[in-house]
Amino acid sequence: MIRLVTIDREYGSGGAEIAGKVAQALGWKLWDQALTDEIARLMDCPSRAVEQREERRDSLQYRLFKSFMRGSFEGSLNAPKLKLVDADCIREVAQRVVRAAAEQGNAVIVGRGSFYYLRDRTDALHVFVYAPFEEKVRRLRARGKSESEAMELAETVDRDRAEYIRKYFDVEWPARHFFDLMMNTVLGDEAVVETIIHSVSISQPA
Repeated sequence: MIRLVTIDREYGSGGAEIAGKVAQALGWKLWDQALTDEIARLMDCPSRAVEQREERRDSLQYRLFKSFMRGSFEGSLNAPKLKLVDADCIREVAQRVVRAAAEQGNAVIVGRGSFYYLRDRTDALHVFVYAPFEEKVRRLRARGKSESEAMELAETVDRDRAEYIRKYFDVEWPARHFFDLMMNTVLGDEAVVETIIHSVSISQPA
């Protein structure tokens, strides 16, 4: 019996919108912005700080700064006061939040490594959505991005996500063997949503 759906996605493929529609249709809780907000609450920092760093590695400059803070006497004294928000901390807290959400059940969880954290659960359906580059640019432009900005985001965000997944999970993203469904959103959001809901429904007892 499926009680959880994780949706990982290429940037600009419509994954967030599809997840929202799936959650609404099933009457389940959507863990997307709510997940970011809960991570921020537990870390005692603004949600914006988490949004800027989740699902990506820290920059080289930040990693060097963090090494200095951890390695120097002055840094060890001041680090607790600074409340450093970095990829390591976010990943650790995200794992706790995702697993707690899974225990509650009836949840649609977007990204943040959820497919990996919940890979051994038999009550989870793992979905990956993607789209051709041109479709991702079109979607991003429809959200108000300029042509050049949309193209740059479509090229760089997934590269950062792949590096993040490789670092923290030792997985080449997207790792196809982790997913039950992989769907091209060119099919249309409604078709993708219906397929996911159907996959959930056929797992339910009669």
